[in-house]
Amino acid sequence: MSLPSADELEQLQEIEKQWAVKAMHHAETYFSLLEAIDGSKLKLTKIDDEIYVDFMSTFGPDFKIDVLDENRDFKAPEMKEKWRNFIQRYEGGKVIEYNFGALLRIDASQGYTESNTMFVTRMQFLTIEIARNKAGLNSVHCKSKK
Repeated sequence: MSLPSADELEQLQEIEKQWAVKAMHHAETYFSLLEAIDGSKLKLTKIDDEIYVDFMSTFGPDFKIDVLDENRDFKAPEMKEKWRNFIQRYEGGKVIEYNFGALLRIDASQGYTESNTMFVTRMQFLTIEIARNKAGLNSVHCKSKK
């Protein structure tokens, strides 16, 4: 295996920057929605209910969605495998850009900050945020309710 050339490395870094910009834009847009609309009334996909039922049956009701632990919930070997199998069920157009990168808030009660954000797949973001919306955890951000 050979190392990438300087030109290839610059292209890879530019692609990473573009992904990061897109993920940040997505996060800002999503949080603006949470501030404008009660999260419990927000639909993120056409199949939110299906994703939620699948999440609950795959990961169980004990999965802590309010405050996530990146190592426990996503990086532990058994969780990596569980997430991989879960995400693969949404290939083939069920969820658009299901495997793109997204920023996920660690603590649902807080906004997007450097210390409250982790990078996940879009499907993981959708799954956790759908569950948070259904549990009413994102309703605290809605300014029209205050």
